[in-house]
Amino acid sequence: MSRVLITGSTEGLGQMAARLLADDGHSVTLHARSAARAEDARAALPAARAVVVGDLSSIAGMRQVAEQASAGAPYDAVIHNAGVGYREPRRIRTDDGLEHIFAINVLAPYLLTGLIERPGRLVYLSSGMHRGGNPGLTDPQWEHRRWNGSQAYSDSKLFDVVLAFAVARLWTGVLSNALEPGWVPTRMGGPGAPDDMSLAPVTQAWLAVSPDPDARVTGGYFYHQKPRTAHPAARDLKIQDQLLRYCAALTGVTL
Repeated sequence: MSRVLITGSTEGLGQMAARLLADDGHSVTLHARSAARAEDARAALPAARAVVVGDLSSIAGMRQVAEQASAGAPYDAVIHNAGVGYREPRRIRTDDGLEHIFAINVLAPYLLTGLIERPGRLVYLSSGMHRGGNPGLTDPQWEHRRWNGSQAYSDSKLFDVVLAFAVARLWTGVLSNALEPGWVPTRMGGPGAPDDMSLAPVTQAWLAVSPDPDARVTGGYFYHQKPRTAHPAARDLKIQDQLLRYCAALTGVTL
């Protein structure tokens, strides 16, 4: 039995992956944005070990989640599933000055990675749209550009792969991988998404707990349990280090 923490697991792919793992006998800790959603999560998956609560759009909320999660550590795996999509308008946290897609999709997995005791495996959810991402960090909060939600999302999903590969390089003994679940009809993906919903949560659960040698790798990028080529920028050490430095400057936490 493995102990697994899954962020953003009150609905969608996070909850589906949690159910797969719980049904296989693993101990799953869920994450909800609010107390009300935590109750919904407990009702939807009574087998869950616990639910941690916190809004990942702010650094204070990220730290709240990390503190609660750390109380239940160590974990065998952490799945960084929480995210918002490309249809989002630009929103700024007035307390942090953070654009919310970057905050939730990039900074939250960075800070949780840095604050929670290292698990054996880290899994970062990306998207096929990461291939259209821009790895530059000249204006990550969209302060000087006209807002483009699709580009902001693509950039964030590229940064998730960059983060996964940077952790794989720096943390020996931890298996750190990224994946794309496919374009599926979740609330984020929309009702017209063409990919198979039943396959969408499988790869993250597999990377988190499987003894399969193909899952016990690090620095990989996957789609439906098969390796897939990622944006070449994700393996650029200079880009990895730039992202880590930027996130460390925002949070005060260095990996």
